Amino acid sequence: MEKISFIIPCYRSEITLPKVVQEIRDKMEELRDRYTYDIFLINDCSPDGTEDVIRRLCEDASDIHGISFARNFGQHSALMAGLRYSDGDLVVCLDDDGQTPANQVDRLLDKIEEGMDLVYAHYAHKQHSTFRNFGSRVNDYMVRVMLGKPKDLTVSSYFAARRFVVEDMIRYQNCYPYVIGLALRTTKNICNVEVDHREREVGTSGYTLKKLLNLWFNGFTAFSVKPLRMATAAGGMATIFSFIYGIYTVVRRLLNPAAVMGFAALMTAVIFFGGMILIMLGLIGEYIGRIYISMNNAPQYVIRECWNMEPAADGSGKDAGERGLPGGTCGR
Repeated sequence: MEKISFIIPCYRSEITLPKVVQEIRDKMEELRDRYTYDIFLINDCSPDGTEDVIRRLCEDASDIHGISFARNFGQHSALMAGLRYSDGDLVVCLDDDGQTPANQVDRLLDKIEEGMDLVYAHYAHKQHSTFRNFGSRVNDYMVRVMLGKPKDLTVSSYFAARRFVVEDMIRYQNCYPYVIGLALRTTKNICNVEVDHREREVGTSGYTLKKLLNLWFNGFTAFSVKPLRMATAAGGMATIFSFIYGIYTVVRRLLNPAAVMGFAALMTAVIFFGGMILIMLGLIGEYIGRIYISMNNAPQYVIRECWNMEPAADGSGKDAGERGLPGGTCGR
């Protein structure tokens, strides 16, 4: 009998989280002949009462494991913590707001049983806000261009993966995790399965414009050098354009010595090429800065407290941080 580890990053979900956990329990009761399970709840330093809810859930059930970050590290860092501490044969990641239907997890698991390594939920009708849907479309385009995602594949925060996929993903130790990139570089045996998408019961999405921009930067700087190649191509095109324009200016002057060379055109060219140079330098600086921060061993996350986490399986008595897990203080 296989074991499933459910991983739920938690932020501002003190109201919805108990319902999500109960929905998982109800569904897994139906599947008890096929699977055992446990649940990992990762509090990403939520400012509301989410931590108290997680603590209470862990006190009520030993198969619920809680992790609380010392500060807000983001959804993907929370996912990495859950992936790293989980031990299920299969891992299912989903949201804490109830919009991803836990009671349809069997659709993902059935595809895994058919031989897929990674299965993403696909929503025919997404109930996100217009801003969030726009962000999702931009992210999908970025992943397709930068990371080579197949055009017909939809990625989402609700997915199921085999253990070997998770083991490869958690080898990533740097402080800029991007779970989609880690998954796509691990296997090509990926598919979608359609599930429903619910309206948000309370609150709004935690993804602000700033967080979305940070997510996109993580995606195309941590797992691709295509932005640098695009900058090189743009510089080459600009050089060719300026060379052609220079020839045009010389020929025009030779044919008509009285022609007045335009100051406005000159300033436009100077500003244009100056702007391109600054953009390219900024892009290069972004890469260098991330390399520098990674070399300084900045953590993916820092754990302040955890619940229902067992000692190290090797009996060493060492905690996760001592065993090389980034920012860890919990055994498993």
